[in-house]
Amino acid sequence: MAFDASLTNQLLIAMPGMLDPNFSTTVTLICEHNDEGALGIVINRPLTLKLGGLFEQLDVHDADPAIAELPVLMGGPVGPERGFVLHDPGGHFENSLAVSSDICLTLSRDIIDAMASGTGPRRSLVALGYAGWEPGQLEDEMLANSWLNVPATPDIVFDTPFSERWASAAKTLGIDISQISQDAGHA
Repeated sequence: MAFDASLTNQLLIAMPGMLDPNFSTTVTLICEHNDEGALGIVINRPLTLKLGGLFEQLDVHDADPAIAELPVLMGGPVGPERGFVLHDPGGHFENSLAVSSDICLTLSRDIIDAMASGTGPRRSLVALGYAGWEPGQLEDEMLANSWLNVPATPDIVFDTPFSERWASAAKTLGIDISQISQDAGHA
């Protein structure tokens, strides 16, 4: 695949007719997309689990109470036991990937420890699990009109309320997603 065809740093907006309950009304940030497939994190599915509960599971003590109250997200159906942190740049963490100049993805424990102590990134999301696509699978889903895509912005990823992210992401295209028919088709 040509690099310019990559969907890295794009938000995938599930079309209203999306039948897979894992992705119905979701917004997914594509963190990596290349010849080996794609990896994304769903950014609008908060779990009942708070970071404080995750800190307890990881045996992290004396966590910043404000940080401990933040929700953990369901990042996707693959590897739900694995943690992923989307965050703004800054800090040096063991296993980080720059999604863009404004958004990083870190998979190492050191960022959780930094967040618990209040020295983590200024803006972040913690997710359990991820969305994964085999080579060519995401391209096929795009051709089947399963997703809309828009460039990711830190505002939608970090600041927009979870319940508004699906509609807000579509609105960047000038689309009221609630007005789109659930029956996808081709002209």
